[in-house]
Amino acid sequence: MDASFTGSVFLGMSVDGFIARLDGDLDWLTGGQDANTAPDDGAGGDFGFADFVSGIDAVVMGRSTYDVITPFGSWPYQGKPVHVLSTTLVPGADPRMTVHASFDEAVAALSAAGYRRVYVDGGRTVHQFLRAGLIGDLTLSRVPILIGTGHTPFGELAADVPLERVQTQTFPSGMVQTTYRVRRNA
Repeated sequence: MDASFTGSVFLGMSVDGFIARLDGDLDWLTGGQDANTAPDDGAGGDFGFADFVSGIDAVVMGRSTYDVITPFGSWPYQGKPVHVLSTTLVPGADPRMTVHASFDEAVAALSAAGYRRVYVDGGRTVHQFLRAGLIGDLTLSRVPILIGTGHTPFGELAADVPLERVQTQTFPSGMVQTTYRVRRNA
């Protein structure tokens, strides 16, 4: 699929690779905080999330991710256009976002808007963008916990997706955050 933008991923996950429990619970990830804020690294930081968001042009997420973020008072994407993939949300119901009924519709709208770097969030959405070859980089923050089962953004792909490690950071909490670049001509 041809797109004028590069997708970027910033996800927190368990060491065994899950981004949420099967029932959608994120308490293990957020330390009981609002699901739209990263847990504190012990020094008042957000693990680089604010810097990441400042470097993107727009956000695209799935309905489930939107449903997790919406109830909280703080909207983490102030000033950024937000696009949500959903066949059940009513367009215009939330002025903070644009609804797209299909993946192809969302990609076309993001490309037409001229965005260069788009934050791709949510398990199924990340998987769709990976399968389409639209992800350029992934920042994966592994929280030191095993939850055994849950939702993962990774699943069956048409081909391997070779990655190049850009950097790795460790935090006092034991979390390990690694940023990878997708190698296009591997």
